[in-house]
Amino acid sequence: MALMSRKVDYALLILSELDRHPGGCARAVAERFGLGRPFVANILKTLCRSGLVSSQRGVRGGYAIARPLEFVSLSDLMEALDEPIRLAECTGSPGPEGCPLADACPVRGPVAEVHRRLCDVLRGVSLAELVRPAGRAVVLAER
Repeated sequence: MALMSRKVDYALLILSELDRHPGGCARAVAERFGLGRPFVANILKTLCRSGLVSSQRGVRGGYAIARPLEFVSLSDLMEALDEPIRLAECTGSPGPEGCPLADACPVRGPVAEVHRRLCDVLRGVSLAELVRPAGRAVVLAER
């Protein structure tokens, strides 16, 4: 079980490409990574709705990153593309879809603490850290 969905993984690739080449189109991004154009277009549409990416139609149109990636966390991206993060049923919202053993469970508290720590880590990682690895800045500066 992967914590990051395929959609989030590909969104990181797309954001990385847009960070390097603003104004890109779904077709070009799809070709660059060998992905299906409809899947890339769907992710871009979701990123636009969440305000992470902007789009412009027309001959000079394309997609561009709308918010500084330094201020967007991996958690923000994951929640924009998927459901809210939850480690276990009992760390989700309470109610009928929650765990029926929640009231009697002796590990509920520790599991909730692990969930909190995991969320803190995901909130502490900016998308800039992921799409601009430290070595890349050095390589670009040497040109």
